[in-house]
Amino acid sequence: MTAAPPSPSLHPGLASLLDRVGDRQRQDFGHVVSDVKADGSLITACDRWSDEALVRGLAELYPGDGVLSEEGERRVPTTRGYWVVDPLDGTTNFASGIPYWAISLARFEDGRPVLAVLDVPPLRQRIVAVRGQGAWRNGKPLLPPSRQDPTSSCASLCSRSIGVLQKLPDRRFPGKIRLLGVASLNLVSVAMGQTVAALEATPKIWDLAAAWLVLTELGCPVRWLQTSPERLVPGADLSTADFPVLVADRPETLERFLPWGEALLMDEPA
Repeated sequence: MTAAPPSPSLHPGLASLLDRVGDRQRQDFGHVVSDVKADGSLITACDRWSDEALVRGLAELYPGDGVLSEEGERRVPTTRGYWVVDPLDGTTNFASGIPYWAISLARFEDGRPVLAVLDVPPLRQRIVAVRGQGAWRNGKPLLPPSRQDPTSSCASLCSRSIGVLQKLPDRRFPGKIRLLGVASLNLVSVAMGQTVAALEATPKIWDLAAAWLVLTELGCPVRWLQTSPERLVPGADLSTADFPVLVADRPETLERFLPWGEALLMDEPA
């Protein structure tokens, strides 16, 4: 039997930074007031503090790397290595008192993620993926879902993709629907074996960067439905760029759900 690869050790400073931000988020949970951003999404003071802490901390730990973050600079850095940060993915859950959100970090080199960290503060879980080496949860290796017997019949949709059910009214959706309210965790739920497929209608690069590498390392097929983030252009403004995506636990599942992925891009009836 082949031994499982050892869990990678995060830079001590990076682990400490994530611990500090996660601790602050748990302390603020249930005691926040939210504002509405221009795009209609929510933001809290904790989002802003978390973004500033992570961006500042990454600049100190990796002074040669640029940083793209949801609440800060949204242009693709021109440095060879850079970080993509979502300081609090699932703000609506967080602000509504629903204990399910994530901190998402991914380091890119030559336009592709090479290190991903998804921290889930309310569950005290940390998912780490390293390009070419695999993925781990709290130090234990994750197995590709295709190598396990399916234990779920659930599929994750985002609130903006639920409309595909009306576009194919004569076809039965091939799964029980779950809306988790956290884009990164919607996608990673497939890699974890919690769902068999996930469809995201309008994810931004900071929503999907870390989940993308986890999925790739665990052999989950990823279908970009319109625009691929695989060739990000240095200096490009990604403030409004969406990357609709369908992911699945294995190729045959992807094919089964693909009609709904394609329906996502269908024009609305007049």
